[in-house]
Amino acid sequence: MTAKTADVWLPFPAEEVAGLPDAFRYRRWDGEDAFPADPADCVFYVTPYMKSPLTTVRPLAAMTAVEVVQTLTAGIDHVLGGLDVLRPGVRLCNAAGVHTASTAELALALVLASLRGIPGMVRGQDREEWRDGFYDALADKSVLIVGYGSIGAAVEDRLVPFECGPVTRVARSARTTARGPVHALADLPALLPDADVVVLTTPLTDATRGLAGADFLRRMKDGALLVNVARGPVVDTGALLAEVESGRLRAALDVTDPEPLPAGHPLWHAPNVLITPHVGGSSTAFEPRAKRLLVRQLTRFAAREPVEHTVLTTG
Repeated sequence: MTAKTADVWLPFPAEEVAGLPDAFRYRRWDGEDAFPADPADCVFYVTPYMKSPLTTVRPLAAMTAVEVVQTLTAGIDHVLGGLDVLRPGVRLCNAAGVHTASTAELALALVLASLRGIPGMVRGQDREEWRDGFYDALADKSVLIVGYGSIGAAVEDRLVPFECGPVTRVARSARTTARGPVHALADLPALLPDADVVVLTTPLTDATRGLAGADFLRRMKDGALLVNVARGPVVDTGALLAEVESGRLRAALDVTDPEPLPAGHPLWHAPNVLITPHVGGSSTAFEPRAKRLLVRQLTRFAAREPVEHTVLTTG
C-alpha cells in the first residue's frame, strides 16, 4: 500500500481541519465501538481525545501498517500499555504545546481562587451569606514550579504580572534559562520549605509517580498551597488527605488519584481543597491548536520528513 492510498485516522472530521495534505484517505474515529475502516490500512493514527486507555489502544493490535501514533495530550501514559503489540519502528508523538496556554491559565486560576477563598464565597452566595474577611493575595508569595517544561514556563509567564515573590524552577535535571536557574528534582527537599505555593506540572513517569508523597508534603511550610495540574498519581492521595484534614496544607487539584474521583471519596469534602475535573487542556484553546499540530505533522509525514515531538520509537 502506498502513502497515496493509505488511511489516516483522526478524531475530527477531515473537512474541519484546514490544510491537511491530500496524500491520504482520512477516517474519523473518536473512540466509537465501530471502526471507520480496516485498521490494517492506517499508517498514521491520531488517538481519540480524553478517552479511556482501553479505548485508545483498542485498534493498535490490528494496525499492522501504522508508522506514527500521535496523541493529542502532552502525557503519553494512557497509551504506553498498548504499544507492545506494534511492530518495531513505530513512532509515538505527543502534543507538546497544544495544552500549554490552557493548562497554565487554569493553574493560575486555581492559585488565585484558592488563595482568595473563592470556593467559600461561592458556597456563601448559595446560602446568601456575606463572607467578608481577610484573604491571601498572590502578590509577594513565593512559588515553586515542579516540572519546568513548556507548561511550567507558561505558568511562570502568567505569574509575572501578579507581583508574586521569587519563582523557583525544578525539572528532571538542572539547567539555566533566560528567567534564571532550573534546579534538579534532587534539590526539592531543600526548596520546598520556602515555597508558599507549589505548582506541579511534571509529566507522569516512574520518577514522578508518588513524587508528592508524605516526605514531600511534610517539608512544605504550614499553610502552603499545593496545585496539581500534572497527573493524579504524581501526588500520594492518602498523604495529601492527612495534611489537608489536619488543616496544615491547602490543595487545588485538576487531577486526582483515583480519577474520576468517585462519589463518597474523602477528597470531595476535605477542608481547603478545590477540585476541578481534569479540564486543564479542555478549553476553547485546544481544538485550533490541535488541528494546527496535525496539519504540521501530516504535512511532514506526507513529505517523508521527520515528524515532531517523537517521544519514543518501538523496538
